[in-house]
Amino acid sequence: MARAIQRRSSFQPAYLSLWQSGELVVRVELALSRLGDCVLCPRDCHVGRLADKFAVCRSGRYVRVSSYFPHFGEEDCLRGTRGSGTIFFSGCNLRCVFCQNFEVSWKVEGEIAPPAKLASMMLELQARGCHNINLVTPEHVVPQILEGLLLAIEGGLRLPLVYNTSAYDSLDSLELMHGVADIYMPDFKFWDAEMARRYVRAPNYPDAARRAIKEMQRQVGPLVLDENGLALRGLIVRHLVMPGDIGGTREIMQWMARELGPDTYVNVMAQYYPAGKVSDKEHAEINRCLTLDEFLEALDVAREAGLRCLDQRSVVRAMMR
Repeated sequence: MARAIQRRSSFQPAYLSLWQSGELVVRVELALSRLGDCVLCPRDCHVGRLADKFAVCRSGRYVRVSSYFPHFGEEDCLRGTRGSGTIFFSGCNLRCVFCQNFEVSWKVEGEIAPPAKLASMMLELQARGCHNINLVTPEHVVPQILEGLLLAIEGGLRLPLVYNTSAYDSLDSLELMHGVADIYMPDFKFWDAEMARRYVRAPNYPDAARRAIKEMQRQVGPLVLDENGLALRGLIVRHLVMPGDIGGTREIMQWMARELGPDTYVNVMAQYYPAGKVSDKEHAEINRCLTLDEFLEALDVAREAGLRCLDQRSVVRAMMR
């Protein structure tokens, strides 16, 4: 099956059309109004974030950014030769007990970034030659992202926009991003509600993720690459393989093949290691790294489902050392 290819010279980011029509300004105003009684993620907290109140995500009126830089650890189709222009947002609407960025997600370490500051980060990453702007953990800060993006576009931003998410997104927020995001990259973490309750403290996560990922695919379709193999548009689904298959890898891959189709790109990830609140006293069953056999089995499951798996040969070689 041939991959979809578009010449980069003919590409323009989706958000330019919204900006040129004036719709993006309207979208920003609508998004900000929704911060007043926030239901912008599946938590439905109903807090007044315009007044700098917050709940689970611990994010009020403005975003916090923990770091931003050209990232060379992302997928090949995002990092290319000059890196993915990654912006890591602080706070999170999930409570993953194994979070590998615990200080950022739970403790919300980072610098306040009002719209002009966020826009300057995007433009700096573009000036440094990054292939895209990669928004990491954006689920709880969509209005603020749109507010900063508007200023960045006015300043000359023209890179593809990557929405890099846990998939714990509301359909309302995804509608705000419709025509804005070029590439959606959700991580489908858990299939089972009880596992999601235990490990990310959100029993409605599986249902929310299925709805969100289907909406993402509806908006952007299958992955489209340029002539150099760099992503321009489309969907990439990540799945972090967990010890003992508590994530439900087979069910997730079969669902993706059935509901999204065989053109779907999936990155089966082996990066799990004990972090965050995981210890022998708490969650001892996941207080170990993934085994090579567990990872190879997950890859086989994805391939048997007929999905398009990103190349993991380097990962396998590293695990064999």
